[in-house]
Amino acid sequence: MRAALAYPLAALAEIAGCFAIWAWWRLGASVLWVVPGIASLAAFGWLLAQVEAVAAGRAFAAYGGIYIAASVLWMWSAEGQRPDRWDVLGTAVCLVGAAIILAAPRNA
Repeated sequence: MRAALAYPLAALAEIAGCFAIWAWWRLGASVLWVVPGIASLAAFGWLLAQVEAVAAGRAFAAYGGIYIAASVLWMWSAEGQRPDRWDVLGTAVCLVGAAIILAAPRNA
């Protein structure tokens, strides 16, 4: 699976799963929120494992930039907290880092 598809889907699954547990633990939501949360986290792991990479660590490192961007978008869309300029700058730096990791020429 191409990273351009797997990474955003994995980020959505990870954030949704973590938020479900956060909602139960920190916001007082029903413990039943944990069930879809765990399923979502399992989907996250499966999606991330679909990325073609020689080393898992490299795939995970590049994913980190995508996760940060998705988290800031989640904060804005789901939690109603508008990102400030530092959120935007930090996200941009992380995305550049992820692009360098993914696009760097490597000897096979």
